[in-house]
Formats: sequence, structure tokens, C-alpha cells
Amino acid sequence: MFRPLRENGPALLVPAAWTVAAAAVLGVVSTHALFVAHLVMSALLVGFVAASWRDMAAGVLRTWKLVILAGTPVTLAGVAGFLALGRSLGVPPDALLALSLYGWALLPAAGFVSTRNRVETGAWIYDVGAVCCVTGAVGVALAPGATWTAVALGVVGAGQTAGILDATLRY
Repeated sequence: MFRPLRENGPALLVPAAWTVAAAAVLGVVSTHALFVAHLVMSALLVGFVAASWRDMAAGVLRTWKLVILAGTPVTLAGVAGFLALGRSLGVPPDALLALSLYGWALLPAAGFVSTRNRVETGAWIYDVGAVCCVTGAVGVALAPGATWTAVALGVVGAGQTAGILDATLRY
């Protein structure tokens, strides 16, 4: 039962994560809910990469293992940012939260570029995913308000979801 969860879980978790982030920006969910989501994702990332370590030793899967390994401290930076909101940790909370947001918006873009160069079928999906990651990150940086920030996060989420769905269904 655990193997199907490892193989298919990311296709559900990626869109869920970006949906929660956009919902938090819009005030639909609390920042506490986003904090809890960061905690859960940190645990899932570590568990996933540990359980999949041997399976992700080469090729495209190795690329994504490296993305997850780089993304784990990025997620933990978000956790620290939420903790710093109420306490002084010596680092501005906004810097830690930005590192987490932009890290997870952009790290998969590198994974998509590497993936598109290794697959024969569906390479265009990974191009779209990479473009959505970068476009969405720029959109967040330039957004004049919460609604446009949520739209930009939706662009990131749509691109990443397309890539993970293709990988899950095709490979």
C-alpha cells in the first residue's frame, strides 16, 4: 500500500500545497493552517525521499531527488519564518517565508528543464511547467495585491501539477 502512495501522492500533494498557499494569501485559510501545512510537508518530504532513496538513484528520478533534498531546507525555512512571526529568531520572518515560497516556485523549474531533456514523449509539458514556475514567481514578486498574488501562485501550481501528473500517469 505504501508504494502506490509514494508513486501517486505527489500528484495530489503538489496542487494541494499551492491551493493552500493561495487560499492563505486570500485569507480563506489562516496562516496557522499554512504553518501546519509546512510542518506536514516537511515530514512528508523527508519520509518520501528516505523511502524512495534507492528508487531515485539515477536518471530523471535522481534529478527529482535532488530537487526534494534542496527543497526540504527551503520548506523548513518557511517553518522557521512562521515561528519567527511571534518570536525573535534573529532573521526577518518575511525573508524566511520568501525563501520558502520562491524556492518551491523555482526549484521544480530546474527539475522540469532537466526532465524535458531526458524524455522523448511529453517534453513540452515540462517546458510549460518550467515557464509556469518562473512566470508565477515573477508574478508573485510584481503582484499589486492578494488577488494577483493568488493568481500567480495558481500559475505556479498549474505548471507543477501538469508536470507531476504527466510523470505519474506516463511513467
